[in-house]
Amino acid sequence: MKKKFGLAGLVVMMVMLALGAAAEEGNTIIIGCDMYAPYTYKNRTGEFVGVDVDFATEAFGRLGYAVQFREIVWENKQSYLDSGEIDLYPEYTGTAWSDVLKRTEKLTPEEMYEELQEQYKEQFDMEWIGLYGFNNTYTLAVKEEFAEEHNTETFSDLAALAPGMKFGAEYDFYERTDGYGPLCAEYGYQFADTADLDIGLKYQAIGTDEVDVINAFTTDGLLGAYGLKTLKDDKNFFPSYYCGTVVRGEILKIHPELREVLMKMDGLLTDEEMAQLNYRVENNGEDEKTVAVDFLMEKGLL
Repeated sequence: MKKKFGLAGLVVMMVMLALGAAAEEGNTIIIGCDMYAPYTYKNRTGEFVGVDVDFATEAFGRLGYAVQFREIVWENKQSYLDSGEIDLYPEYTGTAWSDVLKRTEKLTPEEMYEELQEQYKEQFDMEWIGLYGFNNTYTLAVKEEFAEEHNTETFSDLAALAPGMKFGAEYDFYERTDGYGPLCAEYGYQFADTADLDIGLKYQAIGTDEVDVINAFTTDGLLGAYGLKTLKDDKNFFPSYYCGTVVRGEILKIHPELREVLMKMDGLLTDEEMAQLNYRVENNGEDEKTVAVDFLMEKGLL
């Protein structure tokens, strides 16, 4: 599943700020992040409210992410974790479920998270410590006025309207095993037409009525900018992609205070809040650290 650099960067930055503290040189928690994220420095400026810690934080930007190389990337992550080159990294439940555990059955988000916790501890001596709250999964989006006019709230509601609508998505969505074809089969969609859209022009296309419905991520920053409404996936076709922190068991023994620090971020972000933060980074061009600091201060955590 493709992740936006703005979102990934914000998450890593929040974790770094949350864990940051004045510490002895060499006593450092290494956070894995996307190889393209611009983090090559140590964070020693943040102090997380209410938790005494004895470490600094540093980002390790060599993990990478590409749909076609998921297995290789996971092997790299596991290698970095096993060797101690990184101590923790943000991960998505859906990615862990399908790409790491190779599981395909549909579970509720709660059931999936419980199973991930159990399997990661048993198979890899790694633990999931909390979920940040937002679910960056696929959704379908229509204009708010369209949804209001046609009383459209769910994916199922769209089935009767599809014959008069044009669907737009980036080209690879039409090729995915969890993409356009299986989605239409699940919900009985028969759209009048489809359009292959560049991911950067998708929102412009629906904004100018070139298409009537698009696929999107629930935390896309441009949803609000174009006045779009995301519909509820009432048959749970797309797996949940909640973001949480995976930590090496060994580092938790050395720094048990990590649990308390990371659980401060449990349920911290709604989809809407993450979308707003993404919008500030992706559309307004604001610095990720500034946006992350503003948010954590607003929540009383810095």
